[in-house]
Amino acid sequence: MTQPDPAENAYAAAGVSIEAADRAIDLMKGWVEKSRRPEVIGGLGGFAGLFDASALKAYDRPVLATSTDGVGTKVAIAQAMDKHDTIGFDLVGMVVDDLVVCGAEPLFMTDYIATGRVVPERIAAIVKGIAEACVEAGCALVGGEIAEHPGLLGPDDYDVAGATTGVVEAEQMLGPGRVRPGDVVIAMEASGLHSNGYSLVRHVLLGDGAGWSLDRHVDELGRTLGEELLHPTRIYTKAALALARRTETHAMAHVTGGGLAANLARVMPEELTATIDRGTWTPQPIFDLVRKVGDLAQADVEQTLNCGVGMVALTAPASVDAALAELGEAGVRAWIAGEVASLSSNDPAASGGSVVLTGQHPGW
Repeated sequence: MTQPDPAENAYAAAGVSIEAADRAIDLMKGWVEKSRRPEVIGGLGGFAGLFDASALKAYDRPVLATSTDGVGTKVAIAQAMDKHDTIGFDLVGMVVDDLVVCGAEPLFMTDYIATGRVVPERIAAIVKGIAEACVEAGCALVGGEIAEHPGLLGPDDYDVAGATTGVVEAEQMLGPGRVRPGDVVIAMEASGLHSNGYSLVRHVLLGDGAGWSLDRHVDELGRTLGEELLHPTRIYTKAALALARRTETHAMAHVTGGGLAANLARVMPEELTATIDRGTWTPQPIFDLVRKVGDLAQADVEQTLNCGVGMVALTAPASVDAALAELGEAGVRAWIAGEVASLSSNDPAASGGSVVLTGQHPGW
């Protein structure tokens, strides 16, 4: 009879189960395989994910882009609702859409899941969401890590993080150097809160503020609060790449922490300013709900939440119709929200590289 490994028994007694981790890997293999690209070499189980880079020979000057992120305290909502197969869309959306703003195509991704106790079915559900989101973004999930941290995290607590790598032809990179006066600001609708500002939202709606429960049906939302808060982040990757390749789009900005103005300002050249008219869209009800229930100033909301815009593009006027058509075909609602202009010498208060929000959202 084979004797049990004393070291493994000791590790299990310390709260780490290698057997549970192995079962989780077995459960997730099918989902990871769905995200596979032809360039992926091998499968799960190696020390490193392998990706055949020979395809980069087709580029004159390939520039690699990389991004890493997590989903913040939105994981607390997934844990409270015991629903774990959508948080992967938030993770993938946060990293791949940071790449695409410079025109880079995401190639592959790795993930990291830290938990107090490995529950194979829960880990597999998380990875299922990550893999499905990778399929939507067109990148491969080539590997990751499951880390069991008993004593540091509660048994049912976990956090997720990820990193992705992409490529763009150097001459086709988007960014501030391409932006011109007269460029049109095209706003792309968010699916909701996405994955930013949840510490504020949880404080206002769940914590010391309103003290609502996640199973509370909210008429303004048309569903329970938990369903709204867990709604996954929209992934713009393929739609945004279509803009970069088929239209004269000069720059894009992924609207995450800091809000619309601050993120768009990151791709604005110093000599120009962008003006955005709030009157061109009505944010989804969740944003007004947080504002009213929390008695928050509009500036606080706009500096924390995306307010209904998850991505913006700065596009030459001649390409605007084509850009809107591309986004519409991709299922992304988009609209003209503003314009880029040179700084006015008559306005001493104007500052270069800035973004100015004007007007008011209908109904606010």
